[in-house]
Amino acid sequence: MSEVSSTRFNPLRNAPNLLTLARICLAPFLVSAILEDRFALSFYLFIAAGLTDALDGTLARLLKQRTVLGSYLDPVADKLLLSTLFLVLFHKGLIPARVTIMVFGRDVGILVVAALLYAAAGRREFAPSSFGKANTFAQVAAVAAVLLLEIYPAPWVADVRMVALDATMVLTVVSGFHYAWIASRRVSTPVNGSPGVR
Repeated sequence: MSEVSSTRFNPLRNAPNLLTLARICLAPFLVSAILEDRFALSFYLFIAAGLTDALDGTLARLLKQRTVLGSYLDPVADKLLLSTLFLVLFHKGLIPARVTIMVFGRDVGILVVAALLYAAAGRREFAPSSFGKANTFAQVAAVAAVLLLEIYPAPWVADVRMVALDATMVLTVVSGFHYAWIASRRVSTPVNGSPGVR
């Protein structure tokens, strides 16, 4: 079998992207479970989604299978899942409106800025900053704590929920301003110039 054929039929070749797609496919089941007050199921589905997020990045690095599709699909899957969950949990009265509004406002703002960067400067790369990654972690912790509190109403879970939601609000603002600063730097840099800020 030729080298091309062996690469084509390698079952691990598209594993990272398949895991990302699996995370997207989990979203409607997760939303349905929350709307039906099946919080134990929704918590376990959310943990499963988190595992696919951890595994797809790890496999992409280990197998050296980073693709352009994966670089766009992974953050889209994260935002789709988290933004949807914040909206649904707000609908259920489990997350304050101010947190949901800030999370949505930041994500919409980033999408608009990314579109403007592409339209004005032809830049497609918009790598997540350390603040953005910290904000995503805070959002994941907040959603997990909110769901866990519904099935295990222990005081420490309530404390984690409060801290995670507060951290989400702070990091949403900080990361939003940081992305705005990165965007201003990239707009002022020629397309064929030095690499943008990472």
